[in-house]
Amino acid sequence: MVAVAHAGPDELEEVLTELRGELNQIRCRYEALQSEQDELLKAYDRDIHKTIHSDERIKLLLRRDSVKSIKEVLKIEESVDLSRIKYLKGLQIVRVLYDKILSLDHHFASVRTFNEISKISNPNHYPEFGKLKEFLAKAKKRESAFEVGGILGSNTIASVVMALGNIINSDMSRQQQLKELEKDECIIDFTLRMHNDLNTIYFETAFLQKSNDRIKSDIENLFRDYTKPIDYQMPLEICRNTDDWEAVKGKTDQYIANLRNAAPAQKNKLQVNIDFPVERLLQFITQYNGFIDQGGKFYEKFRIILNSYENEKPCESQLPPEYGKLKADIDLAIEKFNTAYKPVELNGSKMKEILYGINEFD
Repeated sequence: MVAVAHAGPDELEEVLTELRGELNQIRCRYEALQSEQDELLKAYDRDIHKTIHSDERIKLLLRRDSVKSIKEVLKIEESVDLSRIKYLKGLQIVRVLYDKILSLDHHFASVRTFNEISKISNPNHYPEFGKLKEFLAKAKKRESAFEVGGILGSNTIASVVMALGNIINSDMSRQQQLKELEKDECIIDFTLRMHNDLNTIYFETAFLQKSNDRIKSDIENLFRDYTKPIDYQMPLEICRNTDDWEAVKGKTDQYIANLRNAAPAQKNKLQVNIDFPVERLLQFITQYNGFIDQGGKFYEKFRIILNSYENEKPCESQLPPEYGKLKADIDLAIEKFNTAYKPVELNGSKMKEILYGINEFD
């Protein structure tokens, strides 16, 4: 019996191993049955060659034709059994991939970049920089001192230019100016150097989230088309949330029973109807693999960006904790893209070997 049970994000390799094992088991069983019939054919051929009585020859010919018919039936039964296993294991693969995609969806929804990027890329979010601006507002005396508000007041470069201008144009001594500037030089240096890079991380993470939304929609559409032949009508989300996989399996078993009992002309059509969704699944796996590979490369780039700040060591005490948290998030995401979300090893030669028993060197 092939179960369509819950599987965790690390169980996909188990499903593929089971798929290979069960397909090989079916092929071996039918190979043995075919071999038995082949031996019978050889025996009848020998007897037909030896007999000199026409009546006996006719009986042997009829028996031989019966064996050939049995071989054809075995071939059809093997094909049906293989299709059933591929279809049910395909459902398991869909379910595991959906869990992975939902996990990615949760990752993108909770990743700190969306909440923290603006904080660490703009000096106006740093309390120390705010204190500096307040201090300079009180210290300014010259007409040349200036302030900006509104949209420019929240702008990184405008805020830094304003602060530096007010320091220079204040009545403070040169020594006092340097002292005040030293308090926030790391914040100013970090936000000016990293502002564009951090925004790159923000927007590219947003792009990855949108891509994940699309792939989530695609697998839900795939499931709808996949289960259409067996007349299962629940959406993938509801099927998963209500743990309705046994109902899907029941529908599949009923469909296979109808397939076995169908007339020869109808049988081929019914089998094609459940073989085609498996091909669609393989196409989706290629799409999923491409997305995961792309996501992993994006996060590798994010790590390079975050590690590129050359004054991290001297400014370590003044850098915001969100910067360290973001780096940790990126490292964790890379690990997940290499483990929990990793591409499915079911394409190319391996796909042919598992599904069709064809080795790339055959």
